[in-house]
Amino acid sequence: MKTTTIRHRVPFFETDAMGIVHHANYIRYLEIARVAWMDEHDRPYRAYVAEGFHFATTRVEFDYKRSAAFDDVLDVTTWLDWVRGASLAMAYELKRCDEIIGTGCTEHALVDHDGALRRIPAEHRARLKALSANGARTPRGRGARSG
Repeated sequence: MKTTTIRHRVPFFETDAMGIVHHANYIRYLEIARVAWMDEHDRPYRAYVAEGFHFATTRVEFDYKRSAAFDDVLDVTTWLDWVRGASLAMAYELKRCDEIIGTGCTEHALVDHDGALRRIPAEHRARLKALSANGARTPRGRGARSG
């Protein structure tokens, strides 16, 4: 399992009236980390786009453990959890020093520029499965779906 960690210092504009990071920004952090993981371990996301593909987000789950605030330095670690025919899932852990701020996962389906579902090309899927934590296993007991 290959991981990537990005570091993010929280700017003031990402906080809400209570001075803590607005909940929607955590999802942005996941996206930044996912793209960094692809750059480091798979291939740049822009290479998929150049071929006419996107990984559309089909599911987001985030469990908030602690609040983050202005000027906190957050480390966002991500890894590829599983890969199926047309989809994949990433898992995430956000930390401030050694304190876990939150954990999450996102699921993505490969689509073309028109939004039509496409299978991940076999050579890419095989490489991704080799990098994943769980191969094609469905996480958290969810029902198996074709993809």
